[in-house]
Amino acid sequence: MNVILDYDVGNLDSIENAFKQLGISFITSKDPNIIKECHSLILPGVGAFEKSMKALEETKLIPVIKEHISKGKYLLGICIGMQLLYEKSDENGEFEGLGIFKGTVNYLDVKLKIPHMGWNQLKFKKRNHPILKYIKEDDYVYFVHSYYVQSNHDELLAYTNYEKIIPAIVSQGNVYATQFHPEKSGTVGLNILKAYGEMIK
Repeated sequence: MNVILDYDVGNLDSIENAFKQLGISFITSKDPNIIKECHSLILPGVGAFEKSMKALEETKLIPVIKEHISKGKYLLGICIGMQLLYEKSDENGEFEGLGIFKGTVNYLDVKLKIPHMGWNQLKFKKRNHPILKYIKEDDYVYFVHSYYVQSNHDELLAYTNYEKIIPAIVSQGNVYATQFHPEKSGTVGLNILKAYGEMIK
């Protein structure tokens, strides 16, 4: 069972529609009992890091997510959902994240327009990973963010350039995440979700 996590942050319609289009079965829920039974969890998110972490705390889902990951079950973070997987963020203060990946989320301090919003190209660091099997280097995906991950890049599968190297797809064991929105990235995004769907079967 695949669960799209509904923790009262953001619109889930586009993610649900993408999964329906691909024929990937799912339930949208924040019920801990349902989540504990699933083999794959989608962690979406839009808006601010602090608000998203607070929503997870208020819905008492943080220990449920960590238990899910510790059991070797799959998780896919999207946009803020990716950033929440890191140790902390300096967005509007300093706030702790889930600490699944090592690294911090910092303001994208560049001369280019902020937020980084629109289509940008993917560059591969690890070319033969299963989640990349249906896409190619230099494919375009859709970004909307003003903060980005800084880490040692051990978890990096693909990145984009926006004056700085911005991690775009990351993976560590059974945990995957994208800074961009695959559900809003046309055929390329659907192909990433298709590959993820095959991995979790």
